[in-house]
Amino acid sequence: MNPFWKRIIIKTTLRHKGNNAGSEKMYSSFELAKGFRSFKVSVTNLFKDFILVTLGIFSAAFGFKGFLLTNHFIDGGATGISLLISALTRIPLYVLLILVNIPFIILGYTVIGKAFALKTALAISGLALVVATVSFPNVTNDNLLVALFGGFFLGAGIGLSVRGGAVIDGTEVLAIFLSRKLGTTIGDIIIVINIVIFSAAAYFLSMEIALYSMVTYLSASKTLDFVIEGIEEYTGVTIISTYSDRVRQMIIEKLGRGVTVYNGKRGFGKTGEAKDIDIVYTVVTRLELNRLNTEIEKIDPNAFVVMSSIKDTKGGMIKKRPFKH
Repeated sequence: MNPFWKRIIIKTTLRHKGNNAGSEKMYSSFELAKGFRSFKVSVTNLFKDFILVTLGIFSAAFGFKGFLLTNHFIDGGATGISLLISALTRIPLYVLLILVNIPFIILGYTVIGKAFALKTALAISGLALVVATVSFPNVTNDNLLVALFGGFFLGAGIGLSVRGGAVIDGTEVLAIFLSRKLGTTIGDIIIVINIVIFSAAAYFLSMEIALYSMVTYLSASKTLDFVIEGIEEYTGVTIISTYSDRVRQMIIEKLGRGVTVYNGKRGFGKTGEAKDIDIVYTVVTRLELNRLNTEIEKIDPNAFVVMSSIKDTKGGMIKKRPFKH
């Protein structure tokens, strides 16, 4: 193996397995090969995330400048708050996108983790930069088309960013946090937040704009659900792998989530030979799903993973803050 790549792999992937500080550990060819594969998976997924978030940024910016801004329509969530304040005060939208989302980024660091908060901060900064510097044509002045397609492109942008492991609207982070504290569903929290936003739009702008803005929100939310393949607030994940113990430890130690392990049999081949195997089941939020898939791929690229939508959960660790190590 090239000495340069060997040093990179040791520093980025294998260093946590080294001996005590100040000592050198010699890695076997097998360990270096495993480290290289893990490094390759990380870089590949990071590149995919970058592409998805970039597409999401440009889609959302097009929704803003090509449709919503000229008609003063707003959306729900943090983007809706930014659009509303911009319409009332004439403060540039790109400034408000950063200022309004700062508390949500800090909350995301506390609730979800450092990597998510960093990705989200970069995604929101990128969105603000594109809104400030890139020109988009004003597509139409028809109110209904503005509401529908403005919401479509904005929802697609948010959904693509979520697929990339970040968000460009921090309201969902607040909803996750409050749902854990209050014991309510994420959907209920988001509804209450949006009722306040649209009520403010009706009072400060006009009832007509508020009603069209609700159409924008519905279009955005449906598009978002479509882009992220209909994933609800929580996702149940069943993992069948010959490395089930390593998968279990990864979920507990890296994601801070609980798991259920039950014994089963797997049949394969022409004879249908059955073998005993431990099956791992866990429940994560959709914001954690991207990281879980990446970590599973590092351990076993041939793992059979089944994901199912879950409307809500009660008890366990899913609504609690993951413990730190």
